[in-house]
Amino acid sequence: MTTQNGAELPERESMDFDVVIVGAGPAGLAAAIRIKQIATEAGEDYSVVVVEKGADIGAHILSGAVIDPSGLDALLPAWREDSECPLKTQVTDDQFLFLGPGGGIRLPNFAMPKLMNNHGNYIGSLGEVARWLAPQAEALGVEIYPGFAAAEVLHDDEGRVLGIATGDMGVDREGNPGPNFTRGMELRGKYTLFAEGARGHLTKQLIRKFDLDAGREPQKYGIGIKEVWEISPEQHRPGLVQHSFGWPLDNRTGGGSWLYHYGENLVSVGFVIHLNYENPTLSPFDEMQRFKTHPMIAPTFEGGKRIGYGARAIVEGGWQSVPKLAFPGGCLVGDAAGFVNVPRIKGSHNAIHSGMLCAEHLVGALREGRANDEIASYDTAWRSSAVGADLKPVRNVKPLWSKFGTLLGIGLGGLDMWMNQLFKSSFFGTMSHGKPDHATLKPIDQVKQLSYPKPDGVLTFDKLSSVFLSNTNHEEEQPCHLTLKDSSIPIAQNLPKYGEPARLYCPAGVYEVVYDDEVKKTNPRFVINAQNCVHCKTCDIKDPAQNINWVTPEGGGGPVYPNM
Repeated sequence: MTTQNGAELPERESMDFDVVIVGAGPAGLAAAIRIKQIATEAGEDYSVVVVEKGADIGAHILSGAVIDPSGLDALLPAWREDSECPLKTQVTDDQFLFLGPGGGIRLPNFAMPKLMNNHGNYIGSLGEVARWLAPQAEALGVEIYPGFAAAEVLHDDEGRVLGIATGDMGVDREGNPGPNFTRGMELRGKYTLFAEGARGHLTKQLIRKFDLDAGREPQKYGIGIKEVWEISPEQHRPGLVQHSFGWPLDNRTGGGSWLYHYGENLVSVGFVIHLNYENPTLSPFDEMQRFKTHPMIAPTFEGGKRIGYGARAIVEGGWQSVPKLAFPGGCLVGDAAGFVNVPRIKGSHNAIHSGMLCAEHLVGALREGRANDEIASYDTAWRSSAVGADLKPVRNVKPLWSKFGTLLGIGLGGLDMWMNQLFKSSFFGTMSHGKPDHATLKPIDQVKQLSYPKPDGVLTFDKLSSVFLSNTNHEEEQPCHLTLKDSSIPIAQNLPKYGEPARLYCPAGVYEVVYDDEVKKTNPRFVINAQNCVHCKTCDIKDPAQNINWVTPEGGGGPVYPNM
């Protein structure tokens, strides 16, 4: 291999395993644990390695999170007896609110389909759950390497996946070896599982190479923006789960909020906006800040302190958008496959279930002496598994919401869930999602331009102070991991047509349009502050020209979430 300047790089060292897993989230760790469990029960041994781009396990994981324990119950049935398990707060009160500009109403719980009931679920940090799962895997013999980004898929001459290569370290901005250069490693496996989460860099390549989304609906996404607050004991209600929709969004813009009380005076507050929104002047970050000022929400934070911030894309396509899961040499699991239940705002249980299901079919292939072929039985099995049973009854909620707007769409979605619950059928069959999210923006001259108040620094905040709380850092002397296919498009196309929406949809202040004269707007330039990136992937999804390609930065870079 040569650098951009033509210099020869040394060959990478390689290590061989039975199974290579990309991503140490709940799906990847569940798959690793289950492989080892099956092997131990049968007196067998399979070598398993997990690579994680975050600086440590859980550093890049963000979720609400109200966790359906069904996945953990299947994987580690005695987890409740483990004093080290971070899930301590059970849901005690489940509320659904519809908000208007000055007030709101609580919807009656009896009107909600049974699957929306959160009682029996647990509130906590999914990142902390991953940190707890990792030693469970290591105790079984799994090797886990945090801080190593899987940067390349390895293929043989026939295109089969042979494993992955981790990224080179110590590369300068021009892509050439610096003084601390270290070559990446090749991790080769009989099978490679991709558990990268939403819009994974390698998963995206595999879907394209193997045409895994053929015959499927376009994948849909939301952006979830989350803060963790330490609030006054008087405001804390352990076990309270509160979801809302409506204000501050208009009827054509899908999304909603969560507010979860857990732990020692902690509250997880978040806002999700569906990325098929139409107005290019909308800022998801600022809508989240505005939401906190609502008179039914703001009192929770009086006397409190914000202690955490982060953002992450959420996969929302569901049943009809799940790609083919198996290909020669590998499989997709968890959010990489798109197993989030949108109305429940839950996916970690399905991530664990899918990792376990994949592991069981993979071990069957290994026992037959197979390697680097397609585990078709896994792809066939998921729709009749616990994952399919969770996703099929809610398959029309997202398309109904998108087609008919919030008020009518949610009402029809609720009716459809009731029909599926009572009669295992739907008036609507299985609906289409329509356009991909990048194709939904209207030109700026066709919308009412939105503006947002300045933050007060007490309840509402700016992007940069928020990014500071995420502990985000990247090695500055490395190539920009936010690459443009055509550097002219942001100013020549996106700015006049849409006002360059990247500066607004990014929740971390990564993208800016700067001028020589800010008043006269002369000589605009597109600036990428890659150092701020929290790896949410929104730019990769929403850019109307599909001109931004998110690639893995140097391993260990990005946010370091302690409790998200």
